Amino acid sequence: MQCTFVRMATMRERMLAGELYIADDPELARDSVRAQRLTHRLNTMDPGDHAGRRALLVELLGAFGEGSELRPPLRCDYGYQTTIGARTFVNWGLTSLDVARVTIGDDVQIGPSVQLLTATHPVEPGPRRDKWEAARPITIGHNVWLGGGVIVCPGVTIGDDTVVGAGAVVVRDLPPGVVAVGAPARITKDLKAAQPGPEGAPATVPPVGPTD
Repeated sequence: MQCTFVRMATMRERMLAGELYIADDPELARDSVRAQRLTHRLNTMDPGDHAGRRALLVELLGAFGEGSELRPPLRCDYGYQTTIGARTFVNWGLTSLDVARVTIGDDVQIGPSVQLLTATHPVEPGPRRDKWEAARPITIGHNVWLGGGVIVCPGVTIGDDTVVGAGAVVVRDLPPGVVAVGAPARITKDLKAAQPGPEGAPATVPPVGPTD
């Protein structure tokens, strides 16, 4: 008789695969401590040390594009699950719960105190009591503007060129080229249909209030 041994996936492997997992895995604990140490250094360093801040962000994150800027403080679960494209600006206080992938494109503007939340939990009380959890990835397209205090929920994709007004809660995908406001966020304008002002200037100032 031939015996076959099947190796069980670790909780870290289950998390990375998007499956239910329990976060008491020693590998995940190690990764979490790494992120906390690096973010602590980032959040307490000399604000004039731009080169040092960029070096820490390159070490912490999965990718940090050329010409991008991130103003501390930053909070994240693991760091390596968050990628930021080129020429993107992130204002103070980003929270990226990157249990699943958080992908931020090029030329994105992110206002202060934005929350990108991939983590989720079972609705059923039993598995939730047993500490099972999961996550769904978030994707922020190119040239998106997220106003201050925006919350993006698990599994959401926001299309290129879209504007999300301050304080909105995004619970569903948003297509490219729209303005969305409110909780839950609802589309109020199609930017693809907007006519440019004189000499290519915007026709109107986006009605989202101060955000940067």
